[in-house]
Amino acid sequence: MKREVVITADGSSTIHLPDWDEQYHSKHGAIQEAYHVFIKHGLHYFYSENIKSDKALSILEIGFGTGLNAFITLLEAEKLNLKIDYVGVEAYPVSTEEIRLLNYINELKAEANESVFKRLHEVAWNRKQEITTFFSIEKQQKFFAEIEDEAVFNLIYFDAFGARVQPELWTEPIFKSMYKALKPNGVLVTYAAKGSVRRAMQAVGFTVERLEGPPGKREMLRGSKLV
Repeated sequence: MKREVVITADGSSTIHLPDWDEQYHSKHGAIQEAYHVFIKHGLHYFYSENIKSDKALSILEIGFGTGLNAFITLLEAEKLNLKIDYVGVEAYPVSTEEIRLLNYINELKAEANESVFKRLHEVAWNRKQEITTFFSIEKQQKFFAEIEDEAVFNLIYFDAFGARVQPELWTEPIFKSMYKALKPNGVLVTYAAKGSVRRAMQAVGFTVERLEGPPGKREMLRGSKLV
């Protein structure tokens, strides 16, 4: 499928799929969306509510894509003095040329970490790798339906393509596997807010909150495994 790098409203880049008229991130701002949905309402929320003394957590990202969420999380891990084990699942990895065209280093003013961003994409798939003292990653090349983890993750970034183009990714079977993969008191955050998505999450056991969405979107969802 054809992919092209485009610029979103906040100046940061994303990848556009013309055949689907779909983007990897919000056209209203890739970086803004990542911070609002996954960092503010995901990482920072979980950190403030649950992190006590061990200062460590595990994260599963559904849709590793351009590596934006992973890179921002890596930067936040150092700020929070928090050790993170990160798993990013992606069936169709982004190419080296596409990564080269992304402008996240400049837009995040993260020139000191440019080599770290490159390393996130260069490390081998399907093998855990330490990127920094605070951040380890395992990129898994597989389909989301193949995830069979049980009580492994504290936090899930659910960043799949939208239900308009891939409705099968937003159904009860997928969310059941997400619920199973979370540890007790684990949290799942997603940019999605459709009623059908919320009901699918609730049906498998999530306690679901509607939250203010990122720029260009009225709401988003956060689900908790309250057991």
